[in-house]
Amino acid sequence: MKILHTGDWHIGQLFHEYDRTYEHQRFLDWLVATLRDEEVDVLLVSGDVFDLSNPSAASVRQFYTFLSEACAARPEMQIVITAGNHDSASRLEAPKPLLTSSKVHIIGTVDKDGQGGVDFDKLVIPLTKAGKVQAWCLAVPFLRMGDYPPISDCDNPYAEGVARLYHEAFEHVKQKQLPGQAIIAMGHLHARQAETSDMDNMERQIMGGLECIGASAFPGEIAYVALGHIHKAQRVGGQDRIRYCGSPIPMSFSEINYKHQVITFTIEEGRITPPQAIEVPLSVPLLRVPQVHSRLSEVLSALQGLQPPEGADVAPYLQVNVLLDAPEPGLRYKIEEALQGKNVRLARIDTRYPLTRQGDDPALPAEPAQLQALRPEDVFARVYAARYDSEVPEALFALFREAVQQVHQREEQA
Repeated sequence: MKILHTGDWHIGQLFHEYDRTYEHQRFLDWLVATLRDEEVDVLLVSGDVFDLSNPSAASVRQFYTFLSEACAARPEMQIVITAGNHDSASRLEAPKPLLTSSKVHIIGTVDKDGQGGVDFDKLVIPLTKAGKVQAWCLAVPFLRMGDYPPISDCDNPYAEGVARLYHEAFEHVKQKQLPGQAIIAMGHLHARQAETSDMDNMERQIMGGLECIGASAFPGEIAYVALGHIHKAQRVGGQDRIRYCGSPIPMSFSEINYKHQVITFTIEEGRITPPQAIEVPLSVPLLRVPQVHSRLSEVLSALQGLQPPEGADVAPYLQVNVLLDAPEPGLRYKIEEALQGKNVRLARIDTRYPLTRQGDDPALPAEPAQLQALRPEDVFARVYAARYDSEVPEALFALFREAVQQVHQREEQA
């Protein structure tokens, strides 16, 4: 039985306000061809199918068109999809009545049984080939508060509750397991010590970083753990059997230098072969110019001589790295002027400032009484000086004073 693991598609995502329908469609078309060419028996999608909990009609159509094409390409293939934190769990599950006669399984919510415990039967899916169960899948979606068993008198109720859910699910499926049948698991979570990208760091943490799950949460007898949520493909805890597949397309410019992939492996007599990565073709390149933050004159010169990658079907995304001594009001206009006639899409201007201030003297006093004694102009001047190591230009200061005066006038009218 051959299995392919993917996830974190984020269909409908905007990349710095640019639509990504083309990129997602190229990936989904490639995935259908890969499922057929690799003769995949089970497709695992580990969460974040959509980027928004309320996806557009076009995004939903793109997803279900893929399901139709994948099932046509591999009629006997099973598809197991779990919800991620970006997905609406109930919305993702809504079409399940229409899929009862197919081999598509969508798990969005964790239901309770008659005693108030987790309904593990819903999360346990038999994986069959030629009518015979080859493996069991613990299809666990993103777990929110109340989904996992409560644990009292512990340091980290979330992490320990999630670990208990996986252990109880494992014990539940062992009662069904026969010799020669493997157990695999799915999850959408943040594993401890996982290497993250800029986009991962922007994700809202559940409870101040305490949501990180250790590799010990997954019993050692589980043959493979198919994880989603972190966008960089990697092993967890140094174990080949616990894997993030990563996102199939770049989610941020920090992902410019590594290959996006899906993972495949084969189950043979209850064991898995070493997981193999299949690289996902990049449909839209990412560019950073210059490679390091440079002075504006050097940046403009580099942009004027910019030569986009050869063979690109569509204009690549561009991040411009600029080093400034002070705010530059006309920065974007100057960059756009330098890019006239260039086949690129300006996605981001990343500005940085030299760190020239010495010592630990804070810009503002720590005591509330001292802070309240300062006028707004004093606060503005101190913060500006701390950030740019220079005095506020008089023209900018005049605009600030005007804004403060307008606020005072509105307060008096109220």
